[in-house]
Amino acid sequence: MTRKAIVLMNLGGPDSLSAVEPFLYNLFSDPAIIPLPAFLRLPVARLASRRRARAARAIYTRLGGASPLYANTLLQARVLEEALGEGVRVFIAMRYAPPSTAQTVRAVLAFAADEVICLPLYPQFSKTTTASSLALWRREARRQGLRLPTRSISSYPVAKGFIEAEAELIAEVLDALPQPPPAFRLLLTAHGLPLRLVRLGDPYPQEVEATVRAVTAALLRSSLDCRLCYQSRVGPLAWIGPSTEEEIRRAGREGKGLVIAPISFVSEHSETLVELDLDYRRIAEESGVPFYRRVATVGTHPLFIGALAGLVGEAAGDPCGGRD
Repeated sequence: MTRKAIVLMNLGGPDSLSAVEPFLYNLFSDPAIIPLPAFLRLPVARLASRRRARAARAIYTRLGGASPLYANTLLQARVLEEALGEGVRVFIAMRYAPPSTAQTVRAVLAFAADEVICLPLYPQFSKTTTASSLALWRREARRQGLRLPTRSISSYPVAKGFIEAEAELIAEVLDALPQPPPAFRLLLTAHGLPLRLVRLGDPYPQEVEATVRAVTAALLRSSLDCRLCYQSRVGPLAWIGPSTEEEIRRAGREGKGLVIAPISFVSEHSETLVELDLDYRRIAEESGVPFYRRVATVGTHPLFIGALAGLVGEAAGDPCGGRD
C-alpha cells in the first residue's frame, strides 16, 4: 500500500507569552514579508519584533497566553486523516512557530512515506503565505535529503466544499436574525495585504474576489447587501481596501446591523477571536451599529474537510510550490 504524507501548512502562533517576540522575529525575517537583503532584513526584523512584542503579548494574553491555532490545526489534521483512510498520515508544518518545517520534514522521513502532498491552509494564494511556506518546504527537503515525489495544492478559492461550508455557516447566522430581518449588511472579511505586493503581481485579491462571488452565489439571496473588506493592517504602508474597520463605521453611519464572516481564515485564532470578536465588536458598538454577529470559520465542518480530501485525491503533476 502506498504511504502518503499530507502536510498541512499554516502560519503558526506563539505557544506562550515568552514565545511572542521569537514568533514575530521569524515572521519579519521572512523575505516574503520584508523583501530586503538579509543584511538589512534581519536587523529590521529584530527591531520590528521588539516594537510589536508588547502589543502582541497583550493580544495573546486575551487568549489565555497562547495562540489556539496549533490546537485547531491539529484537530483539522486528525479529522482529515480519518477522512482519507488507511495509508495516509497528516502532518502539520507551521511557518513561524513549532512544529517547524524542519521538524515536519524529519517526521515525514521517519514515516517512510512514498509520496508527499503539501496542502497550505490558505484558500487564496499569496506569495506571502502559500509561496513562502512551499519555498521553505523545498529548502528543508533538500537540506535533509527528502527525495520523494512531492505535489502541492497551491490554492482553492472556489473549491465546492469550501464554498458550501462558508455559505452554510453564513446562512445559519442569517436565518437566526429576527424575522423579518432588520436592515443589515454582510461583510466578507479577508486578511489584508500591502498594496505594494499587489502592484508587484500578487494574485491574492483576485482569488479573494473569486471566493466572494462564489459564496454570494451559493447563498441564493439576490437582495443581500454584501461587501468585501480586508482586516489586520499593520504598519505605515498602504494596504488593499476597503478596510474592515472602515466598513464597520460606514454601517454605523447608515444604521445597518452587521453579519461578518471571515473568508480567508479556516480556523479560529487571534484575528478572529480577538480582532473580530472583541476589537471590531467594540468599534461597532461605538459606531452605533444596531447589532453585530460573527460567523465561525469553517474549521472541521464536514463539507470543508471533504473539500480538502477531494483536493488531496485530485492533486497530480504540480511540483511542490509551482506557482511561486
